Amino acid sequence: MKGNASARFAKLLTCALILGLFVCPQAKGQTRGRTPEIAVFPPSLADLVDMVKPGVVNISTTTTVKVPGNPFSHFFGPDDQGQSGDSFRRRWNEVPDRELKRRSLGSGFIIDKEGYIITNNHVVEKADEISVRISGKEYKARTIGRDPKTDLALIKLSTPVKDLQPLALGDSDKMRVGDWVIAIGNPFGLEETVTKGIISATGRVIGAGQYDNFLQTDAPINPGNSGGPLLNLKGEVIGINTAIVAAGQGIGFAIPINTARLITSQLREKGTVTRGWVGLVLQSVTPDIAQALGLKETTGVLVADVLPGGPADNAGIQKGDVITNFNGKELKSGSDLARLVAETQIGTTVAVRVQRKGTQQDVSLKVAQMPQESAASAARTQTRSDFGMSVDEVLEKYQRQFQLRDRTGVVVVSVASGGAAEQAGIHAGDIIKEMNRFSVRNLNDYRTIVKQVKSGASLLILIKRAGNTFYVAMSVP
Repeated sequence: MKGNASARFAKLLTCALILGLFVCPQAKGQTRGRTPEIAVFPPSLADLVDMVKPGVVNISTTTTVKVPGNPFSHFFGPDDQGQSGDSFRRRWNEVPDRELKRRSLGSGFIIDKEGYIITNNHVVEKADEISVRISGKEYKARTIGRDPKTDLALIKLSTPVKDLQPLALGDSDKMRVGDWVIAIGNPFGLEETVTKGIISATGRVIGAGQYDNFLQTDAPINPGNSGGPLLNLKGEVIGINTAIVAAGQGIGFAIPINTARLITSQLREKGTVTRGWVGLVLQSVTPDIAQALGLKETTGVLVADVLPGGPADNAGIQKGDVITNFNGKELKSGSDLARLVAETQIGTTVAVRVQRKGTQQDVSLKVAQMPQESAASAARTQTRSDFGMSVDEVLEKYQRQFQLRDRTGVVVVSVASGGAAEQAGIHAGDIIKEMNRFSVRNLNDYRTIVKQVKSGASLLILIKRAGNTFYVAMSVP
């Protein structure tokens, strides 16, 4: 009996200790080590869903597609008359082309009582007709403006609708990995589908465009969710569900609402988007390039070229500079700078911090408007290379062969198969303009510099290709 009583007392004491550890609140200001304060997940999301669901819409579009009446027209040219099977061809050629209506589905959400709705550009891009379904009722809508570069679009209900319930917009910059989120949309035509998950990553670059900056989430997202909201537990929109990994599970991407807020405000005002521009060709800093430049870290953005007469040129920024800070924000990659510049209001003067030959400098730069589709504005990243190429003067025969305009520098005549230069992406026809910051005007300059480089050192080379310049770092054998 005594033994049983002791056992029961031990069990009660253990339970009390466990309850005390996990239930008893800590005194105000008291901490146990560095244990963070954990927010309790609600036992149900029903109240939150009821609050936000009226602001989520289902979008269906109709697109006209032309179908040729003769499905074999690509087999027979206009000069096939008189050949065998002529009557067969004539019979098919008499069939007129047809127009078919193609329907697609997507999602969106209301942002004000006037009937403005945010969705993805790819949802409404080619639509002849747009229908919006709100709480079981269908309305016509029209496109106000689209921005393919960020895959955002703003549409508006064609007629006034009473008692619209717009969703509140949150602050996507405050979202942290691990924060709870819910997604609402129209996957596979299943209206008002709700899924939950967390923020899996921020600042994702997935190759969708120059301004990639996605929130990644494991809240299930499927075709038809595009354009729908990703919400925090306050019911605020913090992202627009946009992309998925087709072969993956639990990997979805949303455009941050802070980006969407800037874009859609311009679409609402003028139907188009204008972006800032500074006239730089950029590339990320690889470990080899960092070593060649004497940098301790691979952060920042390397200036591969400065467009003459552009804002950066006027500010005194030079090729080979590494930009580490733009308008008070630290930079990690070329995509960071491209996005920040694009989002800066045109005419704004910003502070830019650069590292040049081991020294740090601050310059002022006035952001201009981006020219139409300048190919030189794309960010580029190059990998390490090694000697595995032959070079020569920029002779007339090479100018004809590689369609070159430059006459100074040395041209890469050939690249050894399987060598490091080939693996790094160096091509025959590239022109070497600089090596270790020394100008290469001809073959003598090239040879002089190569002789001075010690084995095992990094060699920084400025290459010109198709009118664009960029750096590669080569490890000398």
